[in-house]
Amino acid sequence: MIYVALLRGINVGGNNKVDMKRLKTAFEQVGMERVKTYINSGNIVFVNENLPRTELAGVLEGAIEAEFGLDIRVLVRSLEEMEAIFAVLPEHWSNGDEMKSDVFFLWDEVDQAAVPGELPLTPGVGTLLFAPRAVLFAVDRANAGRSGMNKLIGSKLYARMTVRNVNTTRQLLKMMRELA
Repeated sequence: MIYVALLRGINVGGNNKVDMKRLKTAFEQVGMERVKTYINSGNIVFVNENLPRTELAGVLEGAIEAEFGLDIRVLVRSLEEMEAIFAVLPEHWSNGDEMKSDVFFLWDEVDQAAVPGELPLTPGVGTLLFAPRAVLFAVDRANAGRSGMNKLIGSKLYARMTVRNVNTTRQLLKMMRELA
């Protein structure tokens, strides 16, 4: 099976520094194959035929602890799960000068259709969509500060998700498809 591992909170503001080459090696040492990293924010695509998805996060968290001495949460999604997210993600959404678009990947314990209603979005500013295992968010750059989504940081819900912009998420799906 083809998977992506999304590490939460590494290489942010000089904290939880993780070298991608060492991370790749750590993944390989615990049995992951065809491991590829993408940018420095904890995105790893790999193949594993031996373990179910539900066990992978624990194995990878253990490998990170052993290699770096860091307690980092890892969220794992299969190619099929990523395809389901992209079935909901509008093609015209982008992350650039005019639009800010993000994918909020949800840990299983909060993966429910009610999550968008718990987010602090200012009515009429931006768009939230629910996809299996994710919430999708887009807003015009000019209104990003008014969206209210910055209030999410530090909340209990925020601790149960990891965020990637749509450009990064599209690249990860492309890398996963290339492994197929």
